[in-house]
Amino acid sequence: MAKISIPDTNLIYNEIHALFPNARCELLYDSDFHLLIAIMLSAQTTDISVNRVTPKLFAKYRTISDLSNAHIHEIEDIIKSIGLYRNKAKNMKALAERITNDFNGNIPSSQKELESLPGVGRKTANVYLSEWHKIPRIAVDTHVKRVSVRLGMADEKDSPEKVEEKLMKIFQEEKWIEIHHLLIFFGRYFCKAIKPECHQCPLLPICTKPLL
Repeated sequence: MAKISIPDTNLIYNEIHALFPNARCELLYDSDFHLLIAIMLSAQTTDISVNRVTPKLFAKYRTISDLSNAHIHEIEDIIKSIGLYRNKAKNMKALAERITNDFNGNIPSSQKELESLPGVGRKTANVYLSEWHKIPRIAVDTHVKRVSVRLGMADEKDSPEKVEEKLMKIFQEEKWIEIHHLLIFFGRYFCKAIKPECHQCPLLPICTKPLL
């Protein structure tokens, strides 16, 4: 991995912020419960796909209790356009039952307890904590890892947890939530896996894997 310098760190932040000054969570939700479900559904699919099904899903299951009492096939029918929908439906119901039975119907706010819930891994917990509770976190998805590797902030072999650790050392804690959104937007809309916009990228001078 190329040793990232403070000037390079500032450049990365400034240039991506200039491209996407309004980077934010694009999932639609109206409660902590619906946010957590939307994040779970977004695994290995797009936020756009999730936002297509959640209005109907959330209208039918307004509360954790509603979902815990749902029939699996009804959940599957609503989210069947999303990848891995059967497994996600199973985890959603199990999560609602677990929160109802073990947490008095309240979503836990600690990293450890969140990750103990069915279908909730470190990335999902990080996104939830940063978005709902505004706790500084950098959630690493495929976009964040790809951009981090291309810009010399991480190695290809690094696990998501290792990339997260490196990014938290590179950027100041007060910027963690923002840099998470910036790196996602940059990877999703500019530094894409296929046909990235290298020819007009302001960060091309420090890119380790230009695809010109």
